[in-house]
Amino acid sequence: MSNVTVAEFSGWGRHPVVTGRQRCAEDLERITDGAVLSRGLGRSYGDASLPPPGDHVVAVTTRADRLLSFDRETGVVRAEAGLSLAELNRLFWPRGWCPPSSPGTQSVTLGGMVAADVHGKSHHSEGCFGEHVRALRMRVADGRVLEVSDDVEPELFRATLGGLGLTGHVLEVELRMRPAASPWIQAESERYGNFDALVDALQAASEDWPYTVAWADLLSRGRARGRGILERGRFANPAEAPVSPPTPKRTLAVPMVVPFFSRATFRPLNLARYWARARVRRGIVHPESFFYPLDVVGHFNRLYGRRGFTQYQVVLPPRSGRSGCVKVFDILERMGATPLLCVLKDFRTEGKGMISFPMKGLSMAIDLPIRDHTQAVVDALNDFVASEGGRVYLAKDALTRAEHFRAMEPRLDDWLRVRRTWDPDVALKSALSVRLFGDPS
Repeated sequence: MSNVTVAEFSGWGRHPVVTGRQRCAEDLERITDGAVLSRGLGRSYGDASLPPPGDHVVAVTTRADRLLSFDRETGVVRAEAGLSLAELNRLFWPRGWCPPSSPGTQSVTLGGMVAADVHGKSHHSEGCFGEHVRALRMRVADGRVLEVSDDVEPELFRATLGGLGLTGHVLEVELRMRPAASPWIQAESERYGNFDALVDALQAASEDWPYTVAWADLLSRGRARGRGILERGRFANPAEAPVSPPTPKRTLAVPMVVPFFSRATFRPLNLARYWARARVRRGIVHPESFFYPLDVVGHFNRLYGRRGFTQYQVVLPPRSGRSGCVKVFDILERMGATPLLCVLKDFRTEGKGMISFPMKGLSMAIDLPIRDHTQAVVDALNDFVASEGGRVYLAKDALTRAEHFRAMEPRLDDWLRVRRTWDPDVALKSALSVRLFGDPS
């Protein structure tokens, strides 16, 4: 058995921070034996990838990163769970293939993408990542190693997609890539002066463009609150694209944790982002710049101060729509919260994962620095979102209470039933599962 070391763990939000034990090696079957959770690159924001309190071992998957097979005719890839999306892109973009449902960072493993059932700018056109996963090789709580799919143990398969690593250790992932005309992106961005116009443009763009996303400025007040920039894109045709393949973008890095945070720190950045570009901009762009803009600045999470931040991501159903988003903004303003970053996506379908996050509606992802009253802010937001039939994204969450999540998630009992069937003694757990599902620590 590989060496066990003591480590300090946190998610990307740097809140909470816990101490636990970890085991890391190339052999996932070996290091998952007796581990309560698998963890990849730690890019879930809250406590989904953190060990629960107590003397527990986490299996770190990042050394198990081998590509196992690829079918050039069908685009089907099989790889170990620790393979990063960045490496998958590096290998396949120049060869005319792209991963489906790419999230907002490429510093994530395939196992993490399964556990969160990630979505991206293409959710309206391609759905969640799990829609493209054909099979999983996984170790379940009693130690058996199984191959699961829509045809073999389908309930376990669907419970694992978006199941936050709580139904078994993912060892290998088989997914279908999709062909790309070139490794470059034909992108357009357009500025809109108010929230209604921005949402109208986002929903209209989703009818014609495979990739869409909008950024909204919530630090501005009055009629300007919610103004923003729509981005839309598609893979460029060979005639449009540069001849040379894209090379990885150089990144800057935030060298240290910013010692303090204030609204005044970020408001000029939002103003600059809004006004520094032409009203409409078109061109061929590097895929990393389009899909992963925040990866360009390494350790950007250090900008939020010593206490870290939480990303509050919810989806509101069509009946709530933009008026529900405005009410969320009103709650934030009334309670003195500071929404630094707000990203909007147009969701069209619910994933097949049993508790996967997306459903038809409008999604908001809002960065909130941790302050003394942040828990109260999230409680107030969750009261409203639950009343509207919305739901929160657990891969980003650190503060939702168990009663709020249960009120939001009518599928929870079915998922818990499948989980208990395969793990009656709750051998697999996390800090999140203790907080939300009452798991013993």
